[in-house]
Amino acid sequence: MSSNEQIVRFRLTDQYQQLKSAIHRNLISQIEEKNLDIDRWDAQKVERFVAEQVRLYVTQQRLPINARESEALARDARDELMGYGPIQALVDDDTVNDIVVNGPNRVFIERDGVLATAPVRFVNNAHVVRVIQRILSPLGRRVDESTPMVDARLPDGSRVNAIIPPIALDGPCVSIRKFRRHALRAEDLVTRGSVSQEALDYLNERVKKRANLIVIGGTGSGKTTFLNLLSQWIPHTERVITVEDAAELRLEHDHVVRLETRPPNLEGARAVTARDLVRNALRMRPDRIIVGEIRGDEVLDMLQAMNTGHDGSMTTLHANNPRDAIHRLELLAGFAGYNGSDTTFRGQVAAAIHLIVHVSRLPTGERRLMSIAEIMGHDERGMLMRELFAYDVDARVHRDLRKAA
Repeated sequence: MSSNEQIVRFRLTDQYQQLKSAIHRNLISQIEEKNLDIDRWDAQKVERFVAEQVRLYVTQQRLPINARESEALARDARDELMGYGPIQALVDDDTVNDIVVNGPNRVFIERDGVLATAPVRFVNNAHVVRVIQRILSPLGRRVDESTPMVDARLPDGSRVNAIIPPIALDGPCVSIRKFRRHALRAEDLVTRGSVSQEALDYLNERVKKRANLIVIGGTGSGKTTFLNLLSQWIPHTERVITVEDAAELRLEHDHVVRLETRPPNLEGARAVTARDLVRNALRMRPDRIIVGEIRGDEVLDMLQAMNTGHDGSMTTLHANNPRDAIHRLELLAGFAGYNGSDTTFRGQVAAAIHLIVHVSRLPTGERRLMSIAEIMGHDERGMLMRELFAYDVDARVHRDLRKAA
């Protein structure tokens, strides 16, 4: 067994967790006794202080641990003191896309679309809750028995969802969808085989010609990433307004206004919904409106925006294929109070939306552009669509169906 594997196994033992808790308490005691203001220290000074205190503690207690184990203790103690505890290293790891905590002893990470067990653990439920509170405190949010669920956004744009007992039966749960530090470029997707160059060239042309687009797919399929890519082709002379539940889009434009929804307060009032923001955006002289995701009654206002001079607007939608996307739009419109006929609504959709871009995450974890469908109109049977590009899963190739036609 390698030394790294030994360290990993050691860190997962109850003995290590107890030792780490004792060192953490000792650090807090030293800070309080010496009245140290470590919040003002830089990272290197904190690291030196923690390493020295851990070395002294190990020596004084005559603990039978080697230098590598002592270094691991120092790193974890620093993360407990200044970071997010056991998951801080995962947050810092750019190759990790998602972090999922299912109670103190089950932590999972996603890399390249594949979920795997992470070699970390918490001491107990209280330890998980303490880390959750540390995540939420700078954001002005909290979680407790009266508010057992919370959605929040970290300063870097990563999304956090936390839920605690008694709602979560198996212990506190945390989900972190990490935000990429560098937005993917078109060449990145082509290199990875996620999309063909012909499809990207076509989308580039249609975006510049102000086609209205919907990017569809399942959870984690890369809808927001692809929407961000499409937005990079919007001319810099245009005024763009974005509406999101959690601000994830990073538009490299000179004239962008970013709007974010606000959840209700503790009294259940003063919420600002996506529909409120879309309606307000219409009064802000936008050239294009980009909604991060349509999931409620904002669907009617978004379709209205696309039909009233804001060509080139974009959004995403949860759907498994272009036909399913139309049915989901009809369902959301019904929830929003739409009382017109199906034919009338389809006419609005056909006039508003020009292209439906379908992205998906395959069972292997790979993300692919599955199809680009153009809406041609509608009749009494439904929407008329023409598939322009498609990904052949069996042959694992992207096909340009325009050439076949």
